[in-house]
Amino acid sequence: MLTTVAASAANAQMGPPGPPAVGVMEAAKRPITESNEFLGRIEATNRVNIVARVTAFLEKRDFADGAEVKKGELLYELERGPFEADLKSKQAQVAQLQATLVNAKLTTDRAKTLLSGPAGQQSTYDAALANQQSLEAQIQAAQAQVELSQINLDYTQIRSPIDGKIGRTAVTEGNVVTPSSGTLASIVSQDPMYVTFPVSVREGRQLRDHYAIRGGFKAVVIRVRLSDGRLYDQVGQLNFVNNTIAQNTDTITLRGTIPNPILKELSANGTIRQLTDNEFVTVLLEGVEPVEVVAIPRSSVLSDQQGEYVYVLGAGNKAEQRRIKLGQSTSTVAAVTSGLSAGETVIVEGLQKVRPGQAVAPGPASALIQSSMKANPEGPGQKQDGIGAKPAGSTP
Repeated sequence: MLTTVAASAANAQMGPPGPPAVGVMEAAKRPITESNEFLGRIEATNRVNIVARVTAFLEKRDFADGAEVKKGELLYELERGPFEADLKSKQAQVAQLQATLVNAKLTTDRAKTLLSGPAGQQSTYDAALANQQSLEAQIQAAQAQVELSQINLDYTQIRSPIDGKIGRTAVTEGNVVTPSSGTLASIVSQDPMYVTFPVSVREGRQLRDHYAIRGGFKAVVIRVRLSDGRLYDQVGQLNFVNNTIAQNTDTITLRGTIPNPILKELSANGTIRQLTDNEFVTVLLEGVEPVEVVAIPRSSVLSDQQGEYVYVLGAGNKAEQRRIKLGQSTSTVAAVTSGLSAGETVIVEGLQKVRPGQAVAPGPASALIQSSMKANPEGPGQKQDGIGAKPAGSTP
């Protein structure tokens, strides 16, 4: 009984609890790099399937599977003997016809000379001239056969038509290859590479309307996040929008190019590059010029069924609930597109104790919160003096 009375007396002396202590920060405008995220694919700009143009035995393969080859580099050597013999035969036919033509021209000249005398006959001259012209035509046909034989002989050396990386050979030495044998090997170019990614029609229109007045393709750059989460260190340029919409997905395909240089530190025993044809990547389409938005700590943003909101410090240090709309934000910084103005004081800490209309005891935000607003960590969608961005509506 005495203990209960003593506790009641102590509580009476302490009085009612004071307003909760909260950390506050002023909302300020900051530059943000706009970024939209898509799932994309790396594709080679050039792709060639190597096939045989003549029928012959494969005598030698002059490349290693998976190596990079140069344009004009010898890849396969086919049996040349039959084609060389055929070429010599066609050349001999041309020589034979040319010798016959020499004699025919002499006959024509004599017949023409005789036309001026009594022994000359027009019919004899006409026949000689026709024979000469026939031989000239035969020589042209024979020379065409020589060129065809030379072409077939050249086809016995199969060379690379492009610079690129060659895949695994489908045929080994000793086998007969023909034009119907199919692909002997495939070559894909390496630098630069295409980055292709589908965009929904709705979002595509939004991007077009947003960037068209800012310079179109030149107003954006392409960054790539690799499958292991690392950001690729090269920047690409958007250069193509498809002319039709995919009916099954209601998307339109965008494409850009991005450098794919050799990784010198890893290429001591072979040429290694970062990007590979048909590789899946995350594509970040970023605006070149930052835009200014009202920025607040991400931790100050609360949400319910109606959307996002924050508490701002009102008259008499009372907490006021304010509905806001977020733009592209990061895990530490929220970009507010509407509902909040620069210069307003936002409650960023102690939110679990705050209720609408409740008086609070404001104080400066912690050093951790303040430093998170000043930091500009490098990463996807981030620039110096700007705020890295994720797609609007994405989970921070």
